[in-house]
Amino acid sequence: MEDPDPTASADAAPRTTLRRRVARLSKFWARSLMARAMVLTGVITLVGSALIAYFLVQQVTTGLYQERLGQVEAEATAGLAEARRAFGAIETSESATLEERVPEIFEGLGGSSALIRESLLIPLEEAENLPVMPRSTDISQDVISTELREAVLVSGPDRQHWQPVGIETDDGGEAPGVAFGISIQLPTGPPYGLFFVYDFSSVQENVNFVFRVFLIAAAAILVMNLMIAAWVARSVVRPVSQAAEVSERIADGQLDQRLAVVGEDEIARLGVSFNRMASTLQEQITQLAHLSQMQQRFVSDVSHELRTPLTTVSMASSMLYESREQFDPVSQRSTELLHHQVERFQALLADLLEMSRFDAGAAELALSEVDLWALAEDVMTAAVPLADRAGAELNMVVPGNVDSYIAEVDRRRINRILRNLVNNAIEHSEGQPVDLIISANESAVAIAVRDYGVGMTPDQVAHVFDRFWRADPARARTTGGSGLGLSIATEDIRLHQGSLDAWGQSGQGSCFRLVLPRIQGEPYASSPLALPPVYSVEQRNRISADTDLIAVEQAHDRVNEQALYKEGGA
Repeated sequence: MEDPDPTASADAAPRTTLRRRVARLSKFWARSLMARAMVLTGVITLVGSALIAYFLVQQVTTGLYQERLGQVEAEATAGLAEARRAFGAIETSESATLEERVPEIFEGLGGSSALIRESLLIPLEEAENLPVMPRSTDISQDVISTELREAVLVSGPDRQHWQPVGIETDDGGEAPGVAFGISIQLPTGPPYGLFFVYDFSSVQENVNFVFRVFLIAAAAILVMNLMIAAWVARSVVRPVSQAAEVSERIADGQLDQRLAVVGEDEIARLGVSFNRMASTLQEQITQLAHLSQMQQRFVSDVSHELRTPLTTVSMASSMLYESREQFDPVSQRSTELLHHQVERFQALLADLLEMSRFDAGAAELALSEVDLWALAEDVMTAAVPLADRAGAELNMVVPGNVDSYIAEVDRRRINRILRNLVNNAIEHSEGQPVDLIISANESAVAIAVRDYGVGMTPDQVAHVFDRFWRADPARARTTGGSGLGLSIATEDIRLHQGSLDAWGQSGQGSCFRLVLPRIQGEPYASSPLALPPVYSVEQRNRISADTDLIAVEQAHDRVNEQALYKEGGA
């Protein structure tokens, strides 16, 4: 076996941590109204401040540069014109004095300038023997671009050109500037270009100062808006959070909880309305609880009071039923009807007593380890006579290979649920097969009862677990009860922390699926069976009256052996 790549593990850990942080941040964002309000306020403030600052800085920058440009352009125009006249006067002098006159005139160019200005005198064409060497005050000739030189050369001495340039500073940076130039023709040699370069550093400093002021103002506005947003959000969120906490306490049964109302604003009116609503709900819930208690007490008292006379009637009907052969045919039939109806009355009374226990919260589980496969087979075997009378075939289906179907359940309650589901399936099967499917996984055991009879509509499926509800109340049923069987089954499953689901389609049958956790208190991950379950006809095992009961006894022995083994291991 190859060793795992340590690099992949090292890369996966940061990604997992990042995903967890993103998940926590997303959860915090979704649950915190104050955080959303502050972040949105900050973003809107930043965007608005940036747009306003950009517009104002652009306006200020344009105004300052235009003002300074107008000043230097007027000064450069005057200075270049004076320089043109000074250099033009050299034409009448002797050429021998050219080297003396040009430096003298060049050094006097910046004397009258009130602005920071540098001067350059450079040839515009290459020549071997220059009558005058290039000159500059305190600036490099590289400042003047090739485009500006060519423009000055082409336009001749009558036109002035200018161009923004970058001036190198002492610290290695670059300051903005503007270069103005004209063409000058000396008595000998190529044409020269005279350039005045003006420094705009002071303008840039003013622009930077204005920009810093805007940044400080934007930061101050951002902080102020965040504080306002936090105060407003807290003023709104805090009462809402208190209302949520009070609502949760009311939902937990503390009906006397109320909001503290301060002031007369909208939040205060909300608190008053909330308290009024809570008081109304408390009154209604108290009234309903009182009515429910009275109803439960009535059902319980009536059920208990009926047991004594019903027991007497049952004993009398049993005696009459056992002696029915001595009666005439009419009396014999009446005796049989009386006996069956008393039995149904007893079953109804037992169901009512069971429902009263559920309503009173007095129902408890008697847990033990039960082999649900053996229990399901016992239920199916006991239902064979009823199936034979209905002409239905009973089958056990065990898809997959599972070693154990043992779970911690109340055997009596699960047996009652399975009997109810199987009997209902036989009753509605219309002579079609009835299948009991059982499967399990590591955490749960599922049992489904499937018939292929009349089926149910989606509306009937939605109401099938309601009390006293029957899919077809007008139709005679050989085993029809009170309509409490599935309601009791639902309560039994709730006690087991499992689930009971129904499926049905008209003309295609119906299916009820029971899912139970293997260990009480440990929820199961998923159901071992789909709804409806999928299986083949070959997986059916016929259940009949002559079913070999040895298999059932072996299953019971297996359960006892496993229980003894666990006790010995403990």
